[in-house]
Amino acid sequence: MIVNVLADAIESLDAEEIKSMIEVPPKADMGDYAFPCYKLAKIYKKSPNLIAQEIMQDISVSDTFESIKTMGAYINFYVKKENLVKTLFDQFKSTANYGSSDEGQGKTIVLDYSSPNVAKPFHIGHFRTTIIGNALYKIYSYLGYQCVGVNHIGDWGTQFGKLIVAYKKWGNKELIEKNGIDELSKIYVKFHEEAEKEETLNDEARAWFTKMEQGDEDALTLWQWFIDISIKEFEKLYDLLNIKFDSYAGESFYNNKTQSVVKELQEKRLIKISEGAKIVELEEEQMPPCLITKRDGSTLYSTRDIAAALYRKKTYHFDKCLYITALDQKLHFAQWFKVIEKMDYKWHKDLVHIPYGLVSMESGKLSTRKGQVILLSDLLNEAIEKTKKIIEEKNPNIENKDDVSRMVGIGAIIFNDLYNNIIKDVVFSWKKVLNFDGETGPYVQYTHVRTVSVLKKASYESFEDTKAYDLLTDDASYNLVKTLLKFPSIIKTAAYKYEPSFLPRYIVDLAQDFNKFYNDNPILVDDTSLKKARLSLVYITKKVLATALQLIGIDAPKQM
Repeated sequence: MIVNVLADAIESLDAEEIKSMIEVPPKADMGDYAFPCYKLAKIYKKSPNLIAQEIMQDISVSDTFESIKTMGAYINFYVKKENLVKTLFDQFKSTANYGSSDEGQGKTIVLDYSSPNVAKPFHIGHFRTTIIGNALYKIYSYLGYQCVGVNHIGDWGTQFGKLIVAYKKWGNKELIEKNGIDELSKIYVKFHEEAEKEETLNDEARAWFTKMEQGDEDALTLWQWFIDISIKEFEKLYDLLNIKFDSYAGESFYNNKTQSVVKELQEKRLIKISEGAKIVELEEEQMPPCLITKRDGSTLYSTRDIAAALYRKKTYHFDKCLYITALDQKLHFAQWFKVIEKMDYKWHKDLVHIPYGLVSMESGKLSTRKGQVILLSDLLNEAIEKTKKIIEEKNPNIENKDDVSRMVGIGAIIFNDLYNNIIKDVVFSWKKVLNFDGETGPYVQYTHVRTVSVLKKASYESFEDTKAYDLLTDDASYNLVKTLLKFPSIIKTAAYKYEPSFLPRYIVDLAQDFNKFYNDNPILVDDTSLKKARLSLVYITKKVLATALQLIGIDAPKQM
């Protein structure tokens, strides 16, 4: 509609370029859509304002529009309300999954996320990478990309030397078999407490890790035992969150691949020796050197990350490889990304670090070493129990109370985390998270329940386009229509900016617009045409709410 009008008037841009540039104005009085002319200033060597006026002269206002106006550097389109309603219905009918796309067809995105450390508790500080990565995985899949979710578990490194020392000095096999990762965590914390008094413990730990790298049977048997215990615990949490991975290739998977990395770096004359360690200088890039091997020859995170990137490119032929980790790892990724570039791999530009801020409880920061952690399992179970109590107060006769409590409790925590920009720190508050009003998970889930209830009462089971578009042009209906039309572009924006928060914010806007529509417009009215028209809008809202929640890893309950 708008694209065709502009394409006829602008020879220098094709339809796809024009479509990508169209915006939705921030205020209703600025029209339904706007086309900015800034990009054309370089082509025509004129001011954007003048270009907008000249293009406007070549546009004829058709029956589709109420009017078309220029506002500064913008061309603003005021669509006839019934035409915009028709546009929504046509788009919704045209695909089985409204908002989906095939733009990613034939392209692969590898996502590295979650990646907990073996033998350490899965705490809420590690929760963010898991849900951000899962949301991006779902979003890109919905846009047609082939996604590969990699759980690069931390199953190698000197911490295992520490754990072996701790086990041999204070461990109890029966207790560890019984209590699992909790018991491993206790002895790990004890190691750090004792190491502050007795420095030689760290030397013992380093020695044990060296034995692991050299293939010592005793060391590797204990190491594998720690891994098996940990994975069992992790999978319980992933099942609760309904998250699955395509690969569990952790750090140890690349042990036999790191020497070829060192060899290649040497052959390309990138390695320098510094105090016995092998490094790649990054002084010209104004970064500290990237450490490749220690003095004793043992590898580091950087070595294994480089080996992993090379393996993933060869195995998956990715178009992008995304790493979702905390902001404090920014330098680490910048360093080894630069090493990949120095190795003359053109795909270095396809490696993307997506940083996120810290999460803390209202009581303060978390620390695994000092035992100051909130276990994710405890947090999720507490959220479910607290939700169950609220539901029992508000709706004691609800069916499937346990399932609904899980959906709402876990959904509340995920929504709270993803609602703000991922780079921002998150302070966890029960009062805010489980609030059934305002910009929260329970609020939007309840809105979905409301749509389900209305449709059930009306026995409205599948979408029906009555073509009575003029019956949905009141302010509340029209605002809801415009918000529903934004959904496809919101998904793409979240993907292009690696920012899932666009979806939770959109979901809140949609829920608020729907509730305004619901309160202003009786739906189950006697007028059959009006009732069907409004029910069709309820149906689209239900579908979009459910899909949008699913894309950020949250269930949409049918009752609450």
